[in-house]
Amino acid sequence: MPYQVILPAAGQGKRMGAGKNKLLLTLEGIPVLIHTIKVFEADPACSGIILAIHPDDEAEFKLLLAQYGIHKVSSLVVGGKERQDSVYNGLKAVGSFDGVVLVHDAARPFIKVETIHRLVEAADKEGGAIVAVPVKDTIKKAVNCQVLETVERSSLWAVQTPQAFRVSVLLEAHNKALEEQFIGTDESSLVERLPHQVSIIEGDYDNIKLTTPEDLYFAEAILRKRIESGV
Repeated sequence: MPYQVILPAAGQGKRMGAGKNKLLLTLEGIPVLIHTIKVFEADPACSGIILAIHPDDEAEFKLLLAQYGIHKVSSLVVGGKERQDSVYNGLKAVGSFDGVVLVHDAARPFIKVETIHRLVEAADKEGGAIVAVPVKDTIKKAVNCQVLETVERSSLWAVQTPQAFRVSVLLEAHNKALEEQFIGTDESSLVERLPHQVSIIEGDYDNIKLTTPEDLYFAEAILRKRIESGV
């Protein structure tokens, strides 16, 4: 089933402390951005990749796309002040495509194609679906570092990306959020306000987002594991 994907890639990644866009950092000599894009580039079901970027990165991103033979990037759009703005700009670049659109963190290079396909199938059927994993740790609710209660974790999920929606559903959710000046934590939080049901597709714990320097150690380990296993 064909889909398109929006990759917000305009963030400065201040928590990474790299002094540049964290997507330009390398894993095994290849930029994080390219690791992520190559997952979708290699998937026949992906009909287009839209990058939401900072204008300062445009020239370098274009060079990388050419260097690594990336052909599916159909649009480079300017990212906004908030991630939500970047996704909205990317959504407007989808054009007449009326199928399922994914939104995926460009700093999550380990998403599996099998997960993507299950996600797209669910979103096409139900209108919206997200990837998540069950919470493993005990969760405490606290105020000012004082525990108020222990939260029952059996119903808790740690949300990842991609998040997938029919184009019409996600566009309606973004328009409503813009009209009401609402900033959500992710695309699902916008769609939930329509209201519209969003399904969960269980992912895996390797699908980490590279946010802090410590994450790079985990990323290198995951990449080595995949190389050794031939994945």
